[in-house]
Amino acid sequence: MRIDVLTLFPDAIEGFINESIIKRAIASGKVEINLINFRKYSPLNNNQVDDTPYGGGAGMVLRCEPIFNCLDEIKTDDSYVVLLTPEGSTYNQEKAKSLTLKKHLIIICGHYEGFDERIKTLVDEEISIGDYILTGGEIAAAAIIDSTVRLIDGVITKDSLESESFNDNLLDYPTYTKPAEYRGLKVPDVLISGNHELINKWREEKRKEKTMEKRPDLLK
Repeated sequence: MRIDVLTLFPDAIEGFINESIIKRAIASGKVEINLINFRKYSPLNNNQVDDTPYGGGAGMVLRCEPIFNCLDEIKTDDSYVVLLTPEGSTYNQEKAKSLTLKKHLIIICGHYEGFDERIKTLVDEEISIGDYILTGGEIAAAAIIDSTVRLIDGVITKDSLESESFNDNLLDYPTYTKPAEYRGLKVPDVLISGNHELINKWREEKRKEKTMEKRPDLLK
């Protein structure tokens, strides 16, 4: 899988992709991630990428030419272009799974007050990571990279993926490790019983209980 991120601030993502699971996935050839500063695609002598909005209003708007020019160079028949915007559909685990099926994912990070509306004619999907405003799309891009790359076959173990939150619209079960008792807080007896049938049953029950308590919306 190849992921290209169009951003004015590549350093904001550079450190993230050079750590932990993402770094190992890149090193093993599971994914290729390119951070592209689209400022260099500006047609203006000073590499300006924003301007005041037609009709007036606060803030600066991202010009369309840098994005058009960049996509002209990197887009292929296999590309799937995502625009990060508060107007997009809310990101979730199912969406992460669907993005892993793309051979070439292009993520456009915005900044300033917004995008020239014509940029949206180039994209396949608009995505939001939640109902709040960020100063730019870099944090959202990092979240999408992390949540998709970890789902690529071989990046992490299959068992880990199968027992995660949001599988079957349920949260994950409670987990414990040593010591078996700490400051009066004990690990449930069933988990140290050695009876894996009972353990699996307990875990499934706890997934349902936790989801009902904390995220009942997932059960609808």
